[in-house]
Amino acid sequence: MTPAGEGAVTVPATPPSGLIGFAQTPGGKNFFLMLGVAAVLAVMAGVWLWSQTPDYRVLFSNFSDRDGGAIVAALQQQNVPYKFAEGGTAILVPADKVHDARLKLAAQGLPKASGVGFELMENQKLGISQFLEQVNFQRALEGELARSIQSVAAVQAARVHLAMPKASVFVRDQQKPTASVLLNLHPGRTLDPQQVSAIVHLVASSVPELSTKNVTVVDQNGTLLSENGKQAGMNGLDPTQLKYVQELQQNIVRRIESILTPIVGAANVRAEATADVDFSHSEQAAEVYTPNGQPTNSAIRSQQTSENVGGGAGVGGIPGALTNQPQPNATAPVNAPANAAPGATAPGAAPAQATGSPPSSVQRESTVNYEVDKTVRYVQQPMGGIKRLSVAVVVNYRKEVGKDGKVTMKPLSEAEKAQIADLVREAMGYNKDRGDTLNVVNSPFAGLEKEVLPEIPFWQRPEMIDLALVAAKWLVAAAVLAYLFFGVLRPLTRRIIAPYLPPPPAEEKKEEEEGEEQEDAVVQIANQAEQEDETPKLPAYLNNLEAARKLARDDPKVVANIVKSWVENE
Repeated sequence: MTPAGEGAVTVPATPPSGLIGFAQTPGGKNFFLMLGVAAVLAVMAGVWLWSQTPDYRVLFSNFSDRDGGAIVAALQQQNVPYKFAEGGTAILVPADKVHDARLKLAAQGLPKASGVGFELMENQKLGISQFLEQVNFQRALEGELARSIQSVAAVQAARVHLAMPKASVFVRDQQKPTASVLLNLHPGRTLDPQQVSAIVHLVASSVPELSTKNVTVVDQNGTLLSENGKQAGMNGLDPTQLKYVQELQQNIVRRIESILTPIVGAANVRAEATADVDFSHSEQAAEVYTPNGQPTNSAIRSQQTSENVGGGAGVGGIPGALTNQPQPNATAPVNAPANAAPGATAPGAAPAQATGSPPSSVQRESTVNYEVDKTVRYVQQPMGGIKRLSVAVVVNYRKEVGKDGKVTMKPLSEAEKAQIADLVREAMGYNKDRGDTLNVVNSPFAGLEKEVLPEIPFWQRPEMIDLALVAAKWLVAAAVLAYLFFGVLRPLTRRIIAPYLPPPPAEEKKEEEEGEEQEDAVVQIANQAEQEDETPKLPAYLNNLEAARKLARDDPKVVANIVKSWVENE
């Protein structure tokens, strides 16, 4: 340590060697500062890229490996960024490019999903056998049917299997084709019997000689869907018939409400109709025979008359000898009564023998055939006839506004209700013989209570939540960038720009403080010497003053510490 009188300047110690020593040197310090600046810039760039990362949405899911490869290749050609979801079950693209990518991929026929269609027939190889041609045709037909079935809104995917037997020249050996359809429905969606029937008829109409009863439809859960329509038809619950009844009832209700609305108002009438429809199909054939009337009024079909006239009486009697004997001569009484019948004998006289020609015999037969009255009637009862209608109509009270502006509800008069009932009968097609019924009721309607939905606070609305997430993302990125720039990067750059001043060693700290005190004393003495103009002391003081000025030029930090110590001491 240099005495204070001599005014020597303290020289900093040499920094240690190695990495620590290199870090304490000006070059090493600058190197590590630049390295820190680079790390901060990298973190800032990462935060910025994170804030600019787009939101990815699902483009396609549940696709085959072949379709997935084709989709990825198409996205790469279109320079559309993509990534896979966990497990590779879905392809994700930026949300603002989902619809555009789907349309462009659909133009390329992606995803194919159900396999190839008739485009398979375009790549036929030369020399292919007839069997392979038939197999390719069947595959193409199955693919086209699957694509058509997938057009149904509730169907997500479909597979069709056709069993087409080989044609035979013998009629007894001919077999009908069959088809099986496997449907994969969207989550939460179902098919009603009418839609199942439509799919069955679609497949049956696309394959020659395929009947609807040979088409089986199954969903992804193994539920047999095609049997529902058959069982419904067997139980008389045909969906077509039920739909017809509903449409008939709704049509009657619409006609009633449309004719009463101009009279009582749209909100003041309600109507319901119930139709009993006969869907039985009957045919009747009858032959009716009407009893004949008077013969004079009857038509004669044919008439036959025969008459047989015979001569005198021949020989008759009991066969034998007496029969062949001639008849005796006839005798008559002498006195006979004047009024006696011819051939009569007097009492007590013997019977007279017949004289003259024998009596003749006439036999007549007549047969008359009349036309038989016959009526042949053939009746075919149409299906869907109305057996009975039941209609109920409720009409609200009439609204009246008083002179004071007060609104009152009053019932309709009997004449008004009768008028409404007549209009309803005409609109519904009332038939008393059919057993139709109508009931018109005039009653006040209960006020419709408006459902008060709780208002969702604006911070709980979905659009506000999305906006808050986006804003929070930007705010976090801005905060991190600001902290890294103002708190880390800017101080580091200042330290790089500032000149290097090696710190004094710990063991020489006390000597440095003593040297500073000596420098202060030297400066003070020099100032006094200049003021008093003492010549003997001037050379030594001037040397010390020059050393102090040199120290201030070479190391301004030491001078700053000296001035700081002066201020603190004051």
